[in-house]
Amino acid sequence: MTGRALPFGPSSPIIQAPMAGGASTPALAAAVSGAGGLGFLAAGYRTAQDVRREIAAVRERTDRPFGVNVFVPDFEAARQAPGDDAAVARYRDELAPEAGRYGVTLPEAPGWDDDEWDAKLDLLVDERVPVAGFTFGCPPPEVTARLHDAGSVVMVMVNTPWEAVAAADAGADAVVVQGPGAGGHQAAFLPGPPSWRTPDDLPELVGLVREATGVPLVAAGGIMDGADVAAVLAAGAVAAQLGTAFLRTPESGAHPVHKAALADPRFIRTAFTRAFSGRTARGLANRFMAEHEASAPACYPQVHHLTKGLRRAAAEHGDPEAMALWCGEGYRRSRDLPAAALVETLTEELAAARNRRIRPAGEERERGLVHGLKKGGDDTVA
Repeated sequence: MTGRALPFGPSSPIIQAPMAGGASTPALAAAVSGAGGLGFLAAGYRTAQDVRREIAAVRERTDRPFGVNVFVPDFEAARQAPGDDAAVARYRDELAPEAGRYGVTLPEAPGWDDDEWDAKLDLLVDERVPVAGFTFGCPPPEVTARLHDAGSVVMVMVNTPWEAVAAADAGADAVVVQGPGAGGHQAAFLPGPPSWRTPDDLPELVGLVREATGVPLVAAGGIMDGADVAAVLAAGAVAAQLGTAFLRTPESGAHPVHKAALADPRFIRTAFTRAFSGRTARGLANRFMAEHEASAPACYPQVHHLTKGLRRAAAEHGDPEAMALWCGEGYRRSRDLPAAALVETLTEELAAARNRRIRPAGEERERGLVHGLKKGGDDTVA
């Protein structure tokens, strides 16, 4: 840890996850930060100028700290792009009937791009954002140094202990430990040993990362209420990051069809897919995933660019069966509450969960003490 004060922790451990694609709005980020949590803007899929306007909009609404999250480009994938062109072209042919169904034209040859990486880094520094977050990779040390000079705290999302170590070595002030139950894209960026199996239990994963690095940990993935927050804090995290929990808030920019699907009994499970973007992500299992997952190439962001018009058209038609309905495993517990009210509710639930954790131990101590007194001996209660 470099001495920069984190704008979250035991006293305010609620972080609103940056959700690219429209869900994370200035209104949502400002409401969460204003309520005592940490709100986040998502810079992914947006131009640097759009992000600059959103930063200004947050600052108009609150003077509290907030974060901006940026996608780290896979430059190695860019060098491999020529070999991916044929796979993307085949997938485009497969999706032609989908395009006809929704009345859209698919792009001819969607290419790789870096999502305005350099422009967004310059923006983060220029705007001196309180928290700079990174997903899909780890920024190099020179980037974290620039951000530190600008006064920013740097957070990097990781899926494994070795990714956390790499982020700490690059100068990250904190890492976001993303479990497999998280909605949206998995952030994994470093290969691991063949024997590695990611624990399904998020607190267990937090514990494993805690053993590997001393930087502060934020837990993410399937966290929906205060009891979930308490569990990851008990495992060693200093804060919890929630995305799906905020999707149904009025401040969320998620499409109304997406919000409705979270409570629709027709959608009974989530699943991983790369059919929409070319990168593994979790969302509500629907027709598009079932029909195209097996043939979707692992080509990100080319597949994202290929399907975004389809997804937008499906939303306009009110059809959730061809939308990327990103959400975590706990989506059924999402609540239709204003964002500030949800932060307050989560905080109250966290306090209650902590009290429940503490009380049994205290009661056990009291029972032991009484037992010793009744015996009239010198029994010591540890």
